[in-house]
Amino acid sequence: MSAQLDASEYHSLLRSFLAEDLGSGDITTDTVVCATQRARGEVIAKAPLVFAGIDLFVEVFKLLDVTTEAEIKLRDGEELSPGQVPAIVRASARALLTGERVALNLLQRLSGVATLTRQFARAVAGTGAQILDTRKTTPGLRALEKYAVRVGGGTSHRKDLSEAVLIKENHIRLAGGVDEALEAAQSAKGQAKWIEIEVTNLEELRAALAHSPDVVLLDNMSPSLVRQAVEQVRTHDPARKIRIEASGGIALGNVRDFAEAGVDWISVGALTHSAPAVDLSFEIEPQ
Repeated sequence: MSAQLDASEYHSLLRSFLAEDLGSGDITTDTVVCATQRARGEVIAKAPLVFAGIDLFVEVFKLLDVTTEAEIKLRDGEELSPGQVPAIVRASARALLTGERVALNLLQRLSGVATLTRQFARAVAGTGAQILDTRKTTPGLRALEKYAVRVGGGTSHRKDLSEAVLIKENHIRLAGGVDEALEAAQSAKGQAKWIEIEVTNLEELRAALAHSPDVVLLDNMSPSLVRQAVEQVRTHDPARKIRIEASGGIALGNVRDFAEAGVDWISVGALTHSAPAVDLSFEIEPQ
């Protein structure tokens, strides 16, 4: 698993999450639990899942208690079965109780993204197509959700608007057409990693290919139409310098059809905007 994450880089973000949850203080924990009480908490999988975000999970408690210790048995990217205990955290009881919700929310969210991504990646295995994320991420969580996609076996598309040119339907409409949009985009060639344009039919594709963009995005086409589009691109570009991306209307049930049509990339917004949180619990006991 090539994805890496340094939890210490996210201290400001984690502190903001804790501040949102804490308000003026955890009055329940502070009145019910002794300040000197130590405790241990076990992370327990309640369903099959792909683990992602354990370092962030532990870091939440370290921000609340510098004496926090963690026994991490399974790392991000590993698959868990119900009942498995991938990590144990030892800290002050107050820290574990106060940080529990923020830490567990993150772990469940990121593991959910990784789990769904793994399902898509497996569905296209052997075709040569890559599963990509999109910018349809939770505001403030983009870097972490895209990390979870990589953990699950997917690949990151643009991290933000400054990385590449992606001309979509509204850009084309406002620019005056496919030709006008691609001609104007040439001025960004030295700045952008690639120039990509979205097309919705074969006529728009022919117009786009006249400008030889780096990537063509086949949007909301059926698998059979995607196959025709791929043949058109390969005929125009036998050296395969132009990458072909498919997006829109893609689900686990049909993603392999798109992959077998010959595209290089398949972008799936659902990886981050619709992945359900997985079922994990955090059981705390006195130590």
